Amino acid sequence: MDLWQYEKEAAAAGYQTVCGCDEAGAGPLAGPVYAAAVILPPGVEILGLNDSKKLTEKRRKALFPVIQERAAAWSVAFVDAEEIDRTDILSARIRAMQLAIDGLAVRPDFALIDGNRDCGQSAAINACHRCIVKGDSLSASIAAASVLAKVSRDAFMEEMDLRYPEYAFARHKGYGTALHYERLREYGPCPIHRRTFLKRL
Repeated sequence: MDLWQYEKEAAAAGYQTVCGCDEAGAGPLAGPVYAAAVILPPGVEILGLNDSKKLTEKRRKALFPVIQERAAAWSVAFVDAEEIDRTDILSARIRAMQLAIDGLAVRPDFALIDGNRDCGQSAAINACHRCIVKGDSLSASIAAASVLAKVSRDAFMEEMDLRYPEYAFARHKGYGTALHYERLREYGPCPIHRRTFLKRL
């Protein structure tokens, strides 16, 4: 599989500056949803680049600065738990991705978006774009964005572990593990929990 296929198709259609965009953290019970947008120079080689979910944490962290260094532009954005509760997770995911695109120092004229959704009740991707299911394993620029988003979110949750050590956020990153539910039942939710996600308590 050519990881540059979709970037090449966009270039063939006349788009000169293509970014990949992905989000991380749609499912957890706590913390923001993060998104990243990355513009890679055509054909740049980043060894080991793949969907962040298929990489070890150590490999993701090693790739993070390499992607930043080799990208023509990159941006990371997030939508916090309060806004997720106030709107909905789909809208929050879409808004985070558009914020990441808007944050790029180089303005893209086309965006490759991971997934099959480009709008929610209160947000939409307004950049010219194409949605790609499993794009994080099919497109180099989406894969790069998936790594930046995942590593950035994990780093935030590790910071929150220092602030709220009773929840063990560094271990589960806010996902609904047995340990997380156990701590929630013991301590109740903290300010970064998504209240609309806490159905099992």
